Amino acid sequence: MATKAQQIAFINMIAPIAREQARKHDNKIFVSVCIAQAIHESGWGTAPKMVNANALFGVKVGKSAYKFGTAWKGTAYKTGTTEYYDGVNPTRIVDFFRAYDNVTDATEDYFDMLCQCQRYKPALNRRTPAECINAIVAGGYATGPQYATAIMKLINGYNLTAYDNGTIPQTAPQVGQYVPGKVYTLQSDLYVREKPEGTKLKFDALTEDGKKNGFFDNEGCAILRKGTRITCKAVSGNWMMIPSGWVCINNSKGTYII
Repeated sequence: MATKAQQIAFINMIAPIAREQARKHDNKIFVSVCIAQAIHESGWGTAPKMVNANALFGVKVGKSAYKFGTAWKGTAYKTGTTEYYDGVNPTRIVDFFRAYDNVTDATEDYFDMLCQCQRYKPALNRRTPAECINAIVAGGYATGPQYATAIMKLINGYNLTAYDNGTIPQTAPQVGQYVPGKVYTLQSDLYVREKPEGTKLKFDALTEDGKKNGFFDNEGCAILRKGTRITCKAVSGNWMMIPSGWVCINNSKGTYII
């Protein structure tokens, strides 16, 4: 079971990505459903498949390996899973699942699949998250007899419907008390990126102060040293904007690294 810190980090990481993808796809799928499925399928981001392959939604490759958009680049991993073909009895199988470069690509592919596949058409533009997830399950997304119930339990238990209006609920867990304008200290060496989940910046792209407190790897990508004092300019999900770019607030284990 994920720790409270891991749950906090995961919700704040996936929520803004899900909101943006929902907007790009004309809000045909509820943000709350997306977040809850990501939690359920990836074990709050702690499952090995999530860590190693950014496999946030457990999407199978499929017999034709069809690409619904450009987010999935064709990479995959092989693992065991349990299916309930008759709706009751479990059957263990081995299958291929989609792997992604990052969680943004995984989320985009999830929305592309649901919005483009004919079998998921009944899930689009529904009145409630419950109607949406039941139609997703009916379309063949999952065979577990309690899958929709599990998703709705997450939605209700973590007040995820508040995200469907494009807002962050006041009761939602927040990642620390990071305030723009305040100074914080890095608890480990950190790469600097051009945007959240984005490309690693080259060392030459850092500010002069950043260069004084950083170094670069064998590909020239910038790394700020542990102990560096940084000024927060903004926070987006699990990412903090600093004068040189963006750095990650929590690692994959939910541990604060700023």
